[in-house]
Amino acid sequence: MPSPKPSPVPSPKPVPSPAGPPAPPVLAEVVRSGFVEGRHRGSLVLLGADGAVQLALGDVTSPVFPRSANKPMQAAGVLRAGLELSEERLALAAASHAGEPFHRDLVRTLLAEHGLTAEQLRCPPDLPLDPVEREAYLAAGGVRDRVAMNCSGKHTAMLAACALRGWPLESYLDPGHPLQRLIHTVVEDAAGEPVATVGTDGCGAPLAAIGLTGLARAFRSFVRAEPGSAERRVADAMRAHPEYVAGSRRHDTWLMREVPGTLAKTGAEAVQAVALADGRALAFKVEDGGARSLGPVLARALALLGVASPVLDRVGRSPLTGGSREVGEVRAAF
Repeated sequence: MPSPKPSPVPSPKPVPSPAGPPAPPVLAEVVRSGFVEGRHRGSLVLLGADGAVQLALGDVTSPVFPRSANKPMQAAGVLRAGLELSEERLALAAASHAGEPFHRDLVRTLLAEHGLTAEQLRCPPDLPLDPVEREAYLAAGGVRDRVAMNCSGKHTAMLAACALRGWPLESYLDPGHPLQRLIHTVVEDAAGEPVATVGTDGCGAPLAAIGLTGLARAFRSFVRAEPGSAERRVADAMRAHPEYVAGSRRHDTWLMREVPGTLAKTGAEAVQAVALADGRALAFKVEDGGARSLGPVLARALALLGVASPVLDRVGRSPLTGGSREVGEVRAAF
């Protein structure tokens, strides 16, 4: 008796994919030996001197976490709380410092001036951010330390403001703390938009999410603020002492030193905001957080804003090596 024929197996029906947002545009290409081996996508906005949008690539209105690009606004918050800081100390309050000796020394000085100790800081113990300084620090027997952490200046200023006002010290990072509520207001005032959500930054501080256009507006508002205002004092301190904001080998320092009147601040996950003295401004975020793309994208964005300076070549250089020789680069793609 013949075997019955097997029933045909039905072909699976395709499952429709839910429509998602379009992929962000490519901001940078990774080129090795003349071959494009990778791409960094992201969103970027340029503002003219009048504050109008000149160029928008990708989504420049949906909220992002600016990470440490929010630090100027956090520093303005401690001033609004009544804390008085000299220019170097105020620049350090807005810093993602490299952990060089002069950074660590000023953090310790600032703590002592306000009757505080490093043990009261709630930023995590860490090594210096700058790779060159990190090697020297470890070679000298250094260990992870709260003072060496790149956000220690901000945390010290926050604690000092709380001590001045009689606000609780142990809970200074709680989003409901009076200082953090004040900083929240500063962010909204500067960005010209409501904070979309509040997260937690890598240092443990509350992190306000705003759009890239709002971030660019915020930086523009700082350089255009009235002299003597909290916002203008922060901008002036950062521009006068950029080595305290970043370090000896960081592009924020190079820009603020070599393009007069520029306010610049990088944030983790490849966020950057810049405002020029006349109100031109930019903000961008590389979607994958690839820091190697940050310099090339920044240099190209500044060039499109009309900045002409030899420092752009230095900022925009991101070479790739093969063995011990240079074989490619990360380059802007817009």
